[in-house]
Amino acid sequence: MSLTTFLKEKKNYTSSNLGEEVEIKLYGHFGYILLFFPTISDNPDEPETLQIIESLQPFLEKGKFRVVTVPGITYKSWFDESKTYEERSKKHYDYNNFLLEEVVPSIFSFCGGPVPIMTCGAANGAFQAANTYFRRPDLFHGTIALSGTFNIEHYSKNYFDSNCYFNSPIHYLPNLNDSYWLSFLQSKNHVYIMSGSGQGEFPENSRHLSDILNSKNIPNFLDIWGPEWDHNVETWKVMLNFLFSTKL
Repeated sequence: MSLTTFLKEKKNYTSSNLGEEVEIKLYGHFGYILLFFPTISDNPDEPETLQIIESLQPFLEKGKFRVVTVPGITYKSWFDESKTYEERSKKHYDYNNFLLEEVVPSIFSFCGGPVPIMTCGAANGAFQAANTYFRRPDLFHGTIALSGTFNIEHYSKNYFDSNCYFNSPIHYLPNLNDSYWLSFLQSKNHVYIMSGSGQGEFPENSRHLSDILNSKNIPNFLDIWGPEWDHNVETWKVMLNFLFSTKL
């Protein structure tokens, strides 16, 4: 089957939270939703152009899940040198609202009602995927985070406000003691954290996050691959296929 066969819905509109034109795409026919964040850009077409969607074709054909792609925010927030760091932080805040107020309702509209949503991403997308899940485990079913950092200071540098804190999993998770939110995180079993150990990889970031989750009795699957696995798209394709063949 071609990718056009899997592209079932597309929504283009002006986001009220981001104040710009955005595009949301749905691929696949059946199954839960894999909400995919861009990896090396903010472009929602990236999972298709990098052939990540194509690599997931066997699972889409079987109706195991559907994929929703959304724009990212990293390059329009933390990497935008024309903005002050306060403005970059505010842009990230707006992006969180975009996800909750616009993307989730769009997914439910695509699917004809509420459906389980797992967040997913690699590199920059891993940060967004993990953070989105950990912030709202009442709305999302789990997360897949490949080769990520989970410390917003790697983006914000020396700037750190309250919004940075609440968007930095390694900062807010250790202090999370609210039984309401912990009950969601502790009762679910779909947190998958993976990294290679080759060029460009920093597996200590993944281990650090897993250690924090373990300290909070939050189930998670940590898998660190060897030095032959570099920080690149081919590694992430193999990792995703491994997860969907053996764990999900």
